Amino acid sequence: MTKNSNWRPVALALTTLGAIARLLPHPPNFAPVGSMSLFAGARLPVWQAYLMPIALMAVTDPILGAFYGYPAYSKFQLFSYISFLISVWLGRYLRGTESMPKIASFALLNSMQFFLLTNFGSWLWFQAYPRSITGLADCYVAAIPFFGWTLAGDLVYTGVLFGLHAWLSRTVAVQERVAATA
Repeated sequence: MTKNSNWRPVALALTTLGAIARLLPHPPNFAPVGSMSLFAGARLPVWQAYLMPIALMAVTDPILGAFYGYPAYSKFQLFSYISFLISVWLGRYLRGTESMPKIASFALLNSMQFFLLTNFGSWLWFQAYPRSITGLADCYVAAIPFFGWTLAGDLVYTGVLFGLHAWLSRTVAVQERVAATA
């Protein structure tokens, strides 16, 4: 096999592992999808990076929907899908770095954009809150406990994915090592 800079088997395997972890039992919003999307944006070729979260959600949503008794697809999920594509876009800014402070900062930013976008979608599509600024504020306030889980999950999974990739790219897949920039 010839060396191809677009072929990143370790990064692809770690992204897939993050995707599979979505199916494991976890607290609400303590899921790997945002981190997996951020990691994919940072370490995979652009077409694979944007395809992974959409494929992950398209495959796992029906499985989880059947297990938990909710519809496989809904208009509301569009907000989650868009959020994960934004996560990939954010990850593109991490392509040349292994800086943990920078990666952790982007994980925090990733959690915040997910919180803002998906709770806006919740307010817009569900009838739980009035269609007013007060209703939107109430929706965001009610979602704060979930934000804690989102942030914790994003920090943990981001650390695991980027950390494993850094280690593996130094030991078994040196062709995937990130050329660090200042």
